[in-house]
Amino acid sequence: MTSPATPDSSIAAEPGISVQTRLIALVVAVTFFMENLDATVIATALPSMAIGFGVTSIDMNVGISAYLLAVAIFIPLSSWVADRFGTRTVFAGAIVVFTVASFLCGISQNLEMFVLARVLQGIGGALMVPVGRLAVLRNTAKKDLVNMIALITWPGLVAPILGPLVGGLIVTHATWPWIFYINVPLGILALIAALWLVPVDRASSVRTFDGKGFLLLAGACVLLLGGLEWLGGQEGKALITGSAFVVCGVILAGLAIRHCKRHANPLLPLSTLSIKTFRATVFGGSFFRLAISALPFLLPLLFQVGFGLSPVDAGTLVLAVFAGNLAMKPFTTSIMRRYGFRKILLVNGVIGIISILACACFTPATPFWLIAAVLFAGGLSRSMQFTCYNSIGFADVSKSQMGEASALFSMFFQLAMGIGVTFAALLLRFSMSLQSHEVHPQTSDFRMAFIGVAVLGLFGLIDVIRLPKHAGESVLKR
Repeated sequence: MTSPATPDSSIAAEPGISVQTRLIALVVAVTFFMENLDATVIATALPSMAIGFGVTSIDMNVGISAYLLAVAIFIPLSSWVADRFGTRTVFAGAIVVFTVASFLCGISQNLEMFVLARVLQGIGGALMVPVGRLAVLRNTAKKDLVNMIALITWPGLVAPILGPLVGGLIVTHATWPWIFYINVPLGILALIAALWLVPVDRASSVRTFDGKGFLLLAGACVLLLGGLEWLGGQEGKALITGSAFVVCGVILAGLAIRHCKRHANPLLPLSTLSIKTFRATVFGGSFFRLAISALPFLLPLLFQVGFGLSPVDAGTLVLAVFAGNLAMKPFTTSIMRRYGFRKILLVNGVIGIISILACACFTPATPFWLIAAVLFAGGLSRSMQFTCYNSIGFADVSKSQMGEASALFSMFFQLAMGIGVTFAALLLRFSMSLQSHEVHPQTSDFRMAFIGVAVLGLFGLIDVIRLPKHAGESVLKR
């Protein structure tokens, strides 16, 4: 099957942006939505799934972490695999893997089978979005970058917020496997669109596969996230084992960085980290994403386990964050052009952290309207901050570096999300241990978790402070 048109021959919807490029971006946005929806949709369904698998609700966070971990591990492969086998082939193949894995998640009979299916699903997700984004970025001018990145990423920001409500509705009116079965028709439609729209292309020359680099990067990701997960255990041995894993993960990460700097053709080139705007998005942005990604995990659990609300009521409350995202969307570009990236990232970053701290004040007696108002304000801040980070990240990256930048950006993005969920669960378990809450976390446990992730979000502002005053202005010009 051939592509309907090449980018040069398409009818332009706007100067410099072809219809085909916009449609490809839309398909990538759909896959980004699927990927991020599946990362969080099980949050509201965790209690029901835990009962079915015979485990506790907190133990179910491994299903979220395993998915995000698999994505983080295999994302470094995306650039090399796309060059080796072609963008359309890899993109379509990733959609197939993701869709099949979704079906396997639905038919899982125990936690072990579910985790394995989630890992397979993560492998598909690891290739879908970076490769799809690469196809768009390589055909987009700098002046159109903000609009195209917003089109790709915004659905992915909405998905974690819609996830709890979707999960709650499915658990209430059907059964939890349908959380994953709904991906099957979406996957089929995305596959057809990818085969029709994405051009057949393959790099003229492909660098030799860096096996050592892949093993080092994958090992570092596994040990870091696995160690944090293990640290959530309630016994002394779990603390020792988890700490050992984290230390080994840090050592492997150091070795991976050294290897990538010294190797002639590393699997994951690090040259883009010398670009200040990209570095701020990767490092500082990761701290912010880490803090924000914990909320779709913590809030539904707080409302259900801590407040005793139904899955639908919990999901409806979290929907206020989505309303904030939606309300901010029409104004993000104009605000960025008026005030610039640095000022917005600083001021809005502080607002976002305050909104997380406000969640620590929620109690069963807090009026629903007040909870919704706080979450709505957090949604406004969240949408603005993510759009700024995603836009400034590629502002100063050259076309030739887009592949490596996309892979590096995606790896840190997913790794931060995985660590955010795991770290939040770790804080809950730590607080439960301190306060002798043996089975279910109480409101005070959630308070400690919210404060902990807010403190992490503060670290994200350090890189923003170091940015030049007019950082990223090349993509803000009309």
